[in-house]
Amino acid sequence: MLRNLESACAVALLTGIVVLVGAAAVARSLGSPIIWSVEIAELLFVWLCMLAADLAMQERRHFGLSLLPDSLGPRGRHVLEAINLLIVIALLAFLWVYAWRNMILMHPRLIGAIQMNGSLIHASMVVGLLLLLRTSVAQLVDHLRESAPHGSPD
Repeated sequence: MLRNLESACAVALLTGIVVLVGAAAVARSLGSPIIWSVEIAELLFVWLCMLAADLAMQERRHFGLSLLPDSLGPRGRHVLEAINLLIVIALLAFLWVYAWRNMILMHPRLIGAIQMNGSLIHASMVVGLLLLLRTSVAQLVDHLRESAPHGSPD
């Protein structure tokens, strides 16, 4: 259900960006530019990027190097994937702490023509990292529930 909500939000954000940029282009060509359009489009885009990163992680669509896993047997590959997920989880948790601090620090800063709080932009990192962390933990749990493949010893 959360994945469907994330997908719907990503579609809504992308649609909002396209409509806003299109309307701003038409308004500018008519001599009446929408001053705040770029700021709002940037805000929507940052949130879209974080949602898209999590959706890609859920589908395991991020790139990876396969040189080391390909040189291992099935059991070694299984262990290596678990270690890799643990490293990703640790990194995301570390980054989340600093994203939170940065969001709090940026809150009083007013940005652009509409004077929105800087925390609105930086909150995307806090939420996005939490979503990525949730996805990584779920993938680790699923991975550990799978028994290690029985194949050639490593």
